[in-house]
Amino acid sequence: MPPLTDADRLLAYRDALANWSVTDYIQFDLTEEAFRWVQRELTNLTLKEIGRLMHGHVAAGGEIDEQAERRPEWLGLYEFHHDLRITIQGKEVYIERRLHYRLPVLPDESWVLVVNIHEC
Repeated sequence: MPPLTDADRLLAYRDALANWSVTDYIQFDLTEEAFRWVQRELTNLTLKEIGRLMHGHVAAGGEIDEQAERRPEWLGLYEFHHDLRITIQGKEVYIERRLHYRLPVLPDESWVLVVNIHEC
C-alpha cells in the first residue's frame, strides 16, 4: 500500500490523532462484526485506548497507508481511505479510517472516523 505523503492530509491526520483523549477527534462507526472482534480479541481495551495506540504509532513514525477509494458505496463521498497496521496485544491489527478535514488545515479542526478493525 502506498504511504500517505500529501503534506496537508498528513498534518490533518497527525493533528486529529494528537487529540485522541478529546471526545470526537477519533470517532468509531464499526460494523457489528468489527466491534465484536475488538471485544473478543483485544481484551479489556476501550475504543478510546485504541485511539491512543493509533496516535502513539503515528507519533513514533509509524506509516499511514493511503488508498484511493474505489468502492461504489463510498465513491463521491471520499477520495481516499487510510489504513494503519499496528501491533496490539501481540496481534497485527488493521485499522481503516476516513479523514475529515478542510484546507487550510488548522489546529484542532480535523478528525478521523474509524470504520473497520480486524486482524491483518
